[in-house]
Amino acid sequence: ASLYQPLARKDRKEIINILYSSGKFFKKISYIFLAYIAVLCVAFPLFITNEFNTWFTVSLVLVISISTFFEYYFGMTYRLFLRANQESYIISYVQIITAILNTLSVFVLIKCNFNIQIVKLFSSLIFVLRPLIQYIYIKKKYNFDYSNVDKNYKLKQKWDGFSQHLAAVIHSNTDIAVLTIFSTLINVSIYSVYALVIKGIKNMIDSLTNGIDSAFGDMIAKKEINNLNKAFNKYETVYYMIIIVVFSSTLFLITPFVKVYTNGIHDANYVQPLFGYIIVLAEYVYSIRLPYNTLVLSAGMFKEMRKGAWIEAISNIVVSIILVYNFGLIGVAIGTLFAMLYRTIEFIIMASKRILIRSFIPIIKKIIIVLCELLFAYLVNRLIVDYFIFNSYLNLIFYAFVITWLNIISLIIFEYIFDRMEVINLINIIKNRFKKIKNKEEV
Repeated sequence: ASLYQPLARKDRKEIINILYSSGKFFKKISYIFLAYIAVLCVAFPLFITNEFNTWFTVSLVLVISISTFFEYYFGMTYRLFLRANQESYIISYVQIITAILNTLSVFVLIKCNFNIQIVKLFSSLIFVLRPLIQYIYIKKKYNFDYSNVDKNYKLKQKWDGFSQHLAAVIHSNTDIAVLTIFSTLINVSIYSVYALVIKGIKNMIDSLTNGIDSAFGDMIAKKEINNLNKAFNKYETVYYMIIIVVFSSTLFLITPFVKVYTNGIHDANYVQPLFGYIIVLAEYVYSIRLPYNTLVLSAGMFKEMRKGAWIEAISNIVVSIILVYNFGLIGVAIGTLFAMLYRTIEFIIMASKRILIRSFIPIIKKIIIVLCELLFAYLVNRLIVDYFIFNSYLNLIFYAFVITWLNIISLIIFEYIFDRMEVINLINIIKNRFKKIKNKEEV
């Protein structure tokens, strides 16, 4: 957020000051992280002493922490610079390469019967390559000189930003922590299988917002509010169309997937349809907030949003602990959904009132359309689900194909009925893009 204005002005001196100051800050964070890991190594084994021995737990905690430490100590500053400078594609390329290397290494090591510590150690070492590659790229391309840097330069709102990030980390890990402490590791195992799907969907949705924050940040820095509103409205429409199809499909696919994925495993009852519905809805509510979240953080409104971040984290913990005793997995899912809903509403209000300066009618209209589409998708699923037997991935893929296309068709119908002008404008934009491409090819 601090980089948007100097990047827009091409103020190299200010950019270097910000990078130096943020580098110092993130190194402090990495030391705090080390202290946290030390506490975790002592405290965490006490909660699971019956299932795993102390050395097993401590060694696994240390191995998993390696890549995170290096990310903060060495690479976070340059990663954020690439995002602010609209070079997120570099980060994506590095992530793709390391993800492929990690998959191959895990496959080979598991086939060779190495233990979990060795497997996770190789994964951590591969992910250490991410900050190293980003550092080398920036050093070669920009060659920032820190010899004349202002060592007393202070980043505004850095602790407000850190406070929000800390609250977000606590919130995102609350479910596993509550289940570990107040429930059983069997429930943790069930949760982890569903989280496998949710994480994949979340990464896909997050990719839709990667890089867009720098574009919005540039417009905010230049005070181009009209252009910002036009760009955001187009982005918002397309984004909502994509996530409604993705999540209405995921809502009905997650339990069949888990059923096929855990076929033949009998250590727990992994088929938990209600839990699946609630956790997908929670993630959907989270995804709704992302465009507004991007706007608010691009505008550097960290202090204003700090209290809401902690309300979200604390409410998730409190509701989850209260409900986990009687409802288990469903209890923590309800806690997550409740907290997500509060924070999403806060982001929508803040972005609409303070940045876009527009009424709430467009977003209320979109929410009504979303609810109608979800209800219709649910009714369609109830009609066709009994015709499928989920005993193989082939059947699952066929069902996914059918349900996804039905959701796409219902989306087009509902959008045309309730939001016709937006659909027409979107079609015109696509037509114009194709015309430009065609004209370039002809030239």
